[in-house]
Amino acid sequence: MTDDEFDYDLVVVGGGPAGSTAATLVAMQGHRVLLLERETFPRYQIGESLLPSTIHGVCRLTGVADELVRAGFPVKRGGTFRWGRNPEPWTFAFAISPRFASDGATAYQVERMKFDQILLDNARRKGVTVRERCAVVDVLEQGERVCGVRFDDEDGRRREVRSRYVVDASGHRSRIHHRIGGARHYSDFFRNLALFGYFEGGRRLPEPNSGNILAVAFPSGWFWYIPLSDTLTSVGAVLRPDALDRVREGDRETVLRQLVSECPLIAEYLAEATRVTDGPYGEVRVRKDYSYIHDTFTRPGMLLVGDAACFIDPVFSSGVHLATFSALLAARSINSCLVGELDEPNALEEFEARYRREYALFHDFLVAFYDTHQDEESYFWAAKRLNDDGVASAVQAFVRLVGGGGSGEGALLDPDAYLRGRKEAFQELTDVVQSPVGVPGEDRDLLGAALLKDVLKEGVRMQTQAALGGSVDDQRPIRPDGLVPSADGMRWRRPAPDDGRRANTAGSGA
Repeated sequence: MTDDEFDYDLVVVGGGPAGSTAATLVAMQGHRVLLLERETFPRYQIGESLLPSTIHGVCRLTGVADELVRAGFPVKRGGTFRWGRNPEPWTFAFAISPRFASDGATAYQVERMKFDQILLDNARRKGVTVRERCAVVDVLEQGERVCGVRFDDEDGRRREVRSRYVVDASGHRSRIHHRIGGARHYSDFFRNLALFGYFEGGRRLPEPNSGNILAVAFPSGWFWYIPLSDTLTSVGAVLRPDALDRVREGDRETVLRQLVSECPLIAEYLAEATRVTDGPYGEVRVRKDYSYIHDTFTRPGMLLVGDAACFIDPVFSSGVHLATFSALLAARSINSCLVGELDEPNALEEFEARYRREYALFHDFLVAFYDTHQDEESYFWAAKRLNDDGVASAVQAFVRLVGGGGSGEGALLDPDAYLRGRKEAFQELTDVVQSPVGVPGEDRDLLGAALLKDVLKEGVRMQTQAALGGSVDDQRPIRPDGLVPSADGMRWRRPAPDDGRRANTAGSGA
């Protein structure tokens, strides 16, 4: 198929943060991009707590960071937790680098209807053709290669559009993710569900932490408490899947209220609040089976990004980070191929290796973070204890999936090495979390733990590149014959010979 037979260079399926980011970054390089979104924006979406790398890294690269400042979202300087053996809440701040001691060490809590609209409108301004109310039903193929999509347009008519690449960014409900090949696998360790709603008039944490997410462990699981404005709060309980039976036995409103009463700190914060009962926030919702990973993220002509590929757990606000980070990786690979700088197999392997690696680092940290809260009498928390042989086996099985064939992470392909090799790092994190709380809400040096350093390291690099127009860190390939970002962050390049000799070995930091 020749270039003039393609309608677009890229078709992106889905207009959320992953889709709008991938589309924008490819369009900014002068390529023809079509984005197809099933719904009409603004639309409701969960995933409201962000990390600094999304705001000060990816969103600065796409040129939308200043608009986010003007939107007036609550500023989040870190997270506050009632987690571990201590009865008093503790806080960690995003002091991720001396380079970002002020604005760069913060993020936002966002109403996704507003945030996603801002990103999608920015994509339009950057040259992306955006069509809403267009539902993609399948991909087009030529041999083993994906060469476009089939969709129902705004008037319900079946259409086809041909493109050199297709990015599936349509989330966990994707209708085409299976066309990548392989299957989606769900985590036994993170096998939870969330029951959540919205409240007006809830209490806020004392300054300077009023914009922080508050995460509170209780016997049945844990609560998130996210301030979305001066008065609006997102409140959700993360529970074991068998808690769904409890939801079925009564209405969701009653069950959520019962769960709140079982968690004294959340009950205190909601004592004078009322639940929102109308509009997009008026429903008490359930999300289940949300921790998974696909066997593969690519095939010739097609990539999965964001939740279409994988999702872990909401405890550390990784969802939008992984979505926008994977979109950046995908855009680098597609941009490099479209201008003929790299062969497609190498570029797609780089995307998948780096995305799986980032996912694995978060997985590693979150497994350990759950283990730091010990409640021997709780069914939920007993299932998260790593010294239980059954759970260890489940974790090892999932780690084998996380590793994947293209990750380049040898340690992840040896499931026995996962818990054994990280034992010291797990204990280090436990020691930080379990240390005494001097003043309620005071900052804790969680960033001193190696596991969290690994999680945040790639984000620091993205922020540096976005702010300075080039990374001041060494650019090192993460796998043999791997690639490194170009100076502007928009493509991949082959590393200099000395970079190759310093390539990270399996299990090393980012």
